[in-house]
Amino acid sequence: MPMLFVNLPVRDLTVARDFYGALGYRFHDHFSDEGTAAVVVADDIAVMLHTRDRFADLVAGKVGDPSRETTAVHSLSVESRAEVDDLVQRALDAGGKPWLPSREGNGGYRGSFTDPDGNVWEAIWLGQQHVIN
Repeated sequence: MPMLFVNLPVRDLTVARDFYGALGYRFHDHFSDEGTAAVVVADDIAVMLHTRDRFADLVAGKVGDPSRETTAVHSLSVESRAEVDDLVQRALDAGGKPWLPSREGNGGYRGSFTDPDGNVWEAIWLGQQHVIN
């Protein structure tokens, strides 16, 4: 089974680790060091938090600033509508910021927030549509 690695630039790795840890995610120490923290979202999904200098080694050109303009929207499915609201609230309590208001649509329910660096996340409950074909 393929794995997904989402690589994000962060200004302060300690703040980023604290934020993602407060959301309930664990870290993979083998793939973490002073410039990178590997956040385990699921067995096949990892969010790699990199200092901006480390992230610059991964890209051609300048490192974008998600606090100034949206660079991507990362969406995670959750098991229930209540879990959408819970994840958004935990993110806000941990120092994240609100993004779009929670809303119904396309057979599901979604809520969103940004991490302390401005990276956008959505929690989505898909209702009866559990699998994308």
